[in-house]
Amino acid sequence: MRKGGAVDVDAMIEDLRTLVEVESPSRDVAALAASAKAVAGVIERRLGGHAVLVESEAGPHVHWSGGGEPKVLLLGHHDTVFPLGTLERRPFTVRDGRVTGPGVFDMLGGIVQAVHGLATLPDRSGVEILMTADEEVGSRTSRALLEERALACGAVLVLEGAADGGGLKTGRKGCGAFQVNIAGRASHAGLEPAAGVNALVEAAHQVLDIAAFGRPEAGTTVTPTVAAAGTQENVVPAEATVVVDVRVETAEEQERVESAFAALVPHLPGARITVEGAITRPPMPESAAAGLFAEARRLLPGIEARSVGGGSDGNFTAALGIPTLDGLGAVGGGAHADHEYVVIEAMAERAQLVAGLVATLQHA
Repeated sequence: MRKGGAVDVDAMIEDLRTLVEVESPSRDVAALAASAKAVAGVIERRLGGHAVLVESEAGPHVHWSGGGEPKVLLLGHHDTVFPLGTLERRPFTVRDGRVTGPGVFDMLGGIVQAVHGLATLPDRSGVEILMTADEEVGSRTSRALLEERALACGAVLVLEGAADGGGLKTGRKGCGAFQVNIAGRASHAGLEPAAGVNALVEAAHQVLDIAAFGRPEAGTTVTPTVAAAGTQENVVPAEATVVVDVRVETAEEQERVESAFAALVPHLPGARITVEGAITRPPMPESAAAGLFAEARRLLPGIEARSVGGGSDGNFTAALGIPTLDGLGAVGGGAHADHEYVVIEAMAERAQLVAGLVATLQHA
């Protein structure tokens, strides 16, 4: 594998400790401001230059450039799904060949590996790093910025955690959520049940209709996940909501599912339905990663390609036609869970893989 020099794993672990111990839950702007400063500090200490904090209502995004003509964007996020206080219950720990702690795998480990990989290269020109503050909650404030920098650079390496077994993520489903709001009419459940319009019964009809939108043979899953209705046991429910998770592999399926939600109609006379939401992350086709994955396999023979159901900011860049390779972050598992971990033995190899890909793209 092409690399510029040795990677200090102990130093990587200490930088990872620094990031993990500054908790960074999504939507907590104060916590994310502290996290952004910590990320910027690691970048500047290892790579030099100045990391710019791009303020947003979601919290600061961190952007660094090695100067020169942009050639490659290293893309990730520093927000995590864990609330403040998780660190006290589950502190940063190094034991039995693993690092554990909130956010180590998704995706603070990927940030640290990429920075240390770049540090081995004598030339960092053409390289940009962007770590956003709101990926876990939809990238609403960062999408325009990350798309702008991806278009300027022309290639994107996404530092999300690796697929099972250390594979790279060469395809991702498009994903989004819909909320179906049902309005009925309240009445006394004992005295005048027929005078009401039961929003809960209407919701039950809608759940069955919506579940039928799925086409597993086409890679499309439509999964009702959250429902709410009613106020009291003796009141016909006047309102109900149903939240639905949607995953699609193709733009055609995205259009079909969105049209199906728009066409929902009530079953009960007097019930009314409104639908909110959309598929907000477009599918990431495997074609977007083909060239970069071939180079990764040249650098690290035997590494596998995986198509996965979860989304990332790579969905946005791939949808623009920009070569995008995902899953270049930490090898481990347990994303969003208490058993989240990073495999220490793989950290240097992943850092060197990122460095090798960057060096290739710099001279393309």
